[in-house]
Amino acid sequence: MFARSIFASYYRLLTGASLAFAVFALAGCNEKAAEAPAPGRPVLVATVHYAAETPERSFVGTIRPRIETDMGFRVPGKVARRLVEVGQTVDVGQPLATLDEVDLKLQAEQAEAEFRAATGVLAQASASEQRAKDLRAKGWTTDAQMDQSRAAADEARARYNRAERQVELTRNSLSYATLVADTRGVVTATLIEPGQVVASGQTAVRVARFAEKEAVVAIPETLVGRAKSGTASVTLWSDAEKKYTARLREIAPSADPATRTYLAKFSLPEADDKVSLGMTATLTLADAASERVAKLPLSALFSQGGNPSLYIVDDAGAVKLQPVAVKSYESNAVVISGGVNEGAKVVALGVQKLDPAQKVRVVSALSF
Repeated sequence: MFARSIFASYYRLLTGASLAFAVFALAGCNEKAAEAPAPGRPVLVATVHYAAETPERSFVGTIRPRIETDMGFRVPGKVARRLVEVGQTVDVGQPLATLDEVDLKLQAEQAEAEFRAATGVLAQASASEQRAKDLRAKGWTTDAQMDQSRAAADEARARYNRAERQVELTRNSLSYATLVADTRGVVTATLIEPGQVVASGQTAVRVARFAEKEAVVAIPETLVGRAKSGTASVTLWSDAEKKYTARLREIAPSADPATRTYLAKFSLPEADDKVSLGMTATLTLADAASERVAKLPLSALFSQGGNPSLYIVDDAGAVKLQPVAVKSYESNAVVISGGVNEGAKVVALGVQKLDPAQKVRVVSALSF
């Protein structure tokens, strides 16, 4: 009887300890469950980026000089020396090439001899004219003789003037035997060699001026209007970080028969020494009056009888419904012109099932 009582007391004590431990364990589980946050709803997002409604177009071009002169001798002859090479910088008045001067000197000497002869004839004719005037004043000669002396003197003066001009022409021709640069620039081509016989005006040396540089590109006919009214900029392949302002200087009146494009020349008023002739450049055309818009997935738009809106997600995972201005609709996208800031993240899928009070979790892909 006493043993049964002790066993019963021990059983009650063990049962109470078990119940207390169970209650303590359940309480701990509840606290842990209360502390663990509920997982946020996974959502896909799209980033808002505003750009010109009419996209920019880029074309590959070449840096060329605005003025490139084909220089040649003004008189024919045999080339004696060529004094420059391709790529050499030349200054105003610098000799580029010379001709053999033997024949030109002979022509100059001949002209001077004729000039001296004409000077003697003029002196004799002038003296005869003066004697005829004196005799006519005294009545010792006739009017016919007077007229004959005057005509001979006029002819002598005309021959004198012609011989004088011929001397000047031969002197000029002798100076033309040396081809000189008329502007500062760089030699881009040499088309003559010593010993070669050239004609008057034949291209001998091609010089590109340093005054202004330009970008030459081929523009398709659909963008000729934008090239005339839009804005343009140029970047070099050697330095893509720097942009140069470009202005349309001229555009071809007709298309190239092979490529059906129009050759356009854009001047570069801000070009520096880094812009070298022959470099490859990229010309970018943009519409000056184009509105800046953002294109987003059509599934991101939320509308239930009110203004079109987007769900914006912040860094904490909270979502906010923001009205937007819709510019146009496309097959799978919506174009907005305002309402959300640049770089904002908007929910791109499942916006009809979102609750503004619910936290979300941004994921890169959804899996089911």
